[in-house]
Order: sequence, then C-alpha cells, then structure tokens
Amino acid sequence: MIKKLLYFGLILGLAACEEQTPPPPAEPSLDLTPVSFDQLPNWQHDNLALAINPFNDSCIRILNENTQYLSNAKAQISTSAYQNICRDFIANQPQNTEEFHRFITEHFTPYQVSCQGSTEGKFTSYYESSLSASLSKHGPYQYPVYGKPFDLVEFNPHDFDKSAPSKRYVGRVENQKLVPYYTRQEIDSQPLNAPVILWADSKVDINIMQIQGSAVATLDDGRKVRVGYADNNGHPFKGIGSILLSKGLLKPGEASMSHIKKWLEAHPDQADSIYHENARFIFHRLLNTEGPLGAHGVPLHAGRSLAVDRSFIPLGALLWLDTTGPDKEPLQKLVVAQDIGSAIKGCVRGDYFWGSGADDVLDKAGRMNSQGRYYLFLPKITETPNAQ
Repeated sequence: MIKKLLYFGLILGLAACEEQTPPPPAEPSLDLTPVSFDQLPNWQHDNLALAINPFNDSCIRILNENTQYLSNAKAQISTSAYQNICRDFIANQPQNTEEFHRFITEHFTPYQVSCQGSTEGKFTSYYESSLSASLSKHGPYQYPVYGKPFDLVEFNPHDFDKSAPSKRYVGRVENQKLVPYYTRQEIDSQPLNAPVILWADSKVDINIMQIQGSAVATLDDGRKVRVGYADNNGHPFKGIGSILLSKGLLKPGEASMSHIKKWLEAHPDQADSIYHENARFIFHRLLNTEGPLGAHGVPLHAGRSLAVDRSFIPLGALLWLDTTGPDKEPLQKLVVAQDIGSAIKGCVRGDYFWGSGADDVLDKAGRMNSQGRYYLFLPKITETPNAQ
C-alpha cells in the first residue's frame, strides 16, 4: 500500500512538473503566394540550359520515390504529380534554354515563399574543398579520414512507438545501453572503430572538408578521388568562425572560410582546442560521381544546386533564386533543391553551391552572406497547394 501511495505521489509530481513546463515555441509558418513568371527577376535572361542536367538528376531520383509528398516538407508537393512532369521531361528532354523555358511555363506555377509574413531570408554558400592524401599512412600523410564507424547505430523512436515523433538519433551500444556517440575530442583522443579511407597531410584541410561536406582528394600517385559525406556522430554543430569570433581571435567581418583557414594554419598549437569546441564529427566515403553528392543522392552542380531546410522545401524541387553573391553581384537564376546542411534552417534559407576548386572558389564561397528570397515552382494543378 505504501509503495502504491509513493508511486501515485510520483505520478502526481511528474504531472505537476509537466503542467509547469512552458509549451514549445510554435514552428514558423510557411506561406506560398502565386506570382507570374514575368515577376521573377531575370527570368527572361537566365541561361536555363545549365539547369537541365541538375533537374534531370533529381527527376530520376524522384521517379523512384513512393511517398505521398516529396520529402514530407511543409510545402507539400504531390509526388505523383511531380513524377508525371519528370516522365514528360525525360521523354521529351529540352535541349536548350528556349525549350526548357517553354517546358517550365507549361508545367509549373511559381509561388513566392514567405515565413511569418517575410519574404526575405539568409543565403550563404559552400563549395567542394581540396585535399592532399594517400591510401596509406606514411611521410606527411598522418591524419586519418574516417569512414562510417562500425559501432555507430541508428535509432528512431517512431519505429518502436507509432505515436512518438519520427526522429533519427545516432549513438553506440555500451553495456547493452544506447549512449551518445563519441564527441570530436573523444574521437581525436582514442582509436576509433572505423575504416580509414584516406590519410591526409593536413588536419586543417580535413576540418574544412567536414564543414563543406565533401572534397576532391589528390593522391600521392597523382590520381584524384572524390570524398563525400557518409554520416555524422549526432552531436550539435558549432561553427569554427563563431568560435574564433567569440574568443576575439578574429575580428567582426573576418569570419570567412579563407580567414578561418589562414588562422588555423598560422596557429597549429591552438587549433585542436578550437576544433574540439565543435562536438560534431563528419564521416566520409569515397565516391565515383561527376560531382559531390548532395542529400538528395545526386551530384551537385556549380551554380545550380541549393541546400535548403527540407522540413520546409522538398528536395528535388525547382526554385527561382533572387539574391546576391559575395561581391554584390546578382544571383537570379533557376536552381534545384538538392542538399541540406546543419546550419540551413528556416522557411527562406539557402546555401548556394559555388563549385569545386582551390582558394579562389573558397574565397567566394566563404564571403557570401546575403539577404534574398526564392520562389518555389509547383506543378500546375487545379487545387490550391498546401503549406503546413
């Protein structure tokens, strides 16, 4: 009887705690407003032919999907409606800007995306970095590039309780219990149960590759191999730029990737402690693709692939981008939502893929931090599109 009373008291106490817990903040609302193609900045002058291959890649991916909506995003796009468009596109593929222009206007309606009443959002950019590496550890090649660990496991509570939210967790099993996976500092301080896919000659370049998600590695025998994202350790991401700014090691306005790289290379004795403040660690894999692989599972295309928040914008969707580059040059063009990023969160938020290259591409990608907007192209259907 006493145990029952104690248990009942514990339940009441937990209930009281739950009542005092403030409700979670409401998620931002996404709104879609139809516009005409003539309202899209630079619509008549963009070289749409450069977006044919990226759209084709995503169409092939979408044709294999069997969900009701693309990506389960708040901007709901019927998968079957998009698949019909993709079949028509592949069967009668446009060969030039004029043909693709006509295809888009026949099949899509543009909608301006707004969040909480605002059409403006933040647009940054990223690129595919470079790396000098070897398949074996020797000479200057002393720093491991890890593949996905053998002991990393995935857990989704929805798989065990359909009333629970669907969310992916990663961790490892210790004493028959699922625990968080090792942090970056823990990974650096002990042998890891993971394959080493390459040995690099620069810890700085490995960390930049982890931030960008991919790299082209030049091997010591002259061959080039592409390194792509495989998984992460499940810990939150903290940008190196923000860490250096908070410590006063970089001045405001200097947190571009080129400045960050120069600082890390000039201060190797302090670099490890800076890296370790970012607990997230990225694991990689070797790819045999024409470009770096995005989250949609297709190669990214310079200037035509955009990373988005897929909880709002479906992967594979066409978007009209209206923003500016690092030197205030207009970026008004057709892009495809083909990637995601840990820092890319929000209804109107994008990360523009600048391409592959060395310091010149790094400089442009690292300096872009612009305000802008985008327009989502939805299949022409009779009913009004849904935005959750």
